Amino acid sequence: MKTSTIIFFLLISFSFSLVFSQKYDNKTVSLKGKRILLFTKNGKGYVHDNIPASVMAFFKLSQEQGFKLDTSSNAGVFTNENLKQYHALVFSNTNNEVFDSESEKVALMRYIQAGGGFLGIHIACGTERNWFWFKQMLGGTFLFHPVYQEFNVQVLDKEHPSCKNIPDPWVVKDELYFLKEMNPTMRVLMVSDFSKMTDKRPMPETFGKVFPCVWCNTYDGGRQWYTALGHTKTNYENPVYMQHILGGLQWITAKKLDYKKAYAIKSE
Repeated sequence: MKTSTIIFFLLISFSFSLVFSQKYDNKTVSLKGKRILLFTKNGKGYVHDNIPASVMAFFKLSQEQGFKLDTSSNAGVFTNENLKQYHALVFSNTNNEVFDSESEKVALMRYIQAGGGFLGIHIACGTERNWFWFKQMLGGTFLFHPVYQEFNVQVLDKEHPSCKNIPDPWVVKDELYFLKEMNPTMRVLMVSDFSKMTDKRPMPETFGKVFPCVWCNTYDGGRQWYTALGHTKTNYENPVYMQHILGGLQWITAKKLDYKKAYAIKSE
């Protein structure tokens, strides 16, 4: 093989390595001094009773990690100017339609495009089920779950900060979520094993007897992280679960906002 050909393939390999290392890095930052918005609004439909517990857990986390926390269930906080002060947005068990206007949706899009961080918890995957951009940004949309029961979670990516110090398998008692319209670009971190579960409905075997339950991505300029776990109030008192959340939060805040990169003028 000619030297020029070898050099060409080496350059191609390096380019691919660079792309994937940028997309799938494990970089985190300290949360000290950061400002985070915890959003908890629910539209018409089922509302989880774990929301107050999640708010309390995040306030505890803010004290331990030294970041400032604002909480709201009012979509009016989604304006360009207001979102610029936040290093991350957390949608804790938001569900159904939570935005009241087009401008609120565009403000979220522009925040993500500027490099903002987004973290979704549990039924956040049921938020804005008719908005394509949001579903792709989060990674998918809720389909159904079997009855509440115990199952194993397998850690696929032990290098990601949200997976470190997590037992493998991680035995949980939770709602195992199946999603649809999933974004194929996401990096799957953990999967739920439903091989020993029971339910009246047939469970999709798209991935065999497992289904993605934790993932991250860099969609439309920002960083996103999602966990399907977190159904009960006691989850938010569990140090292993909160360490899991903390790792995701540290990962999504690793980019700096640059609104020069924001381009949305209407929701998609």
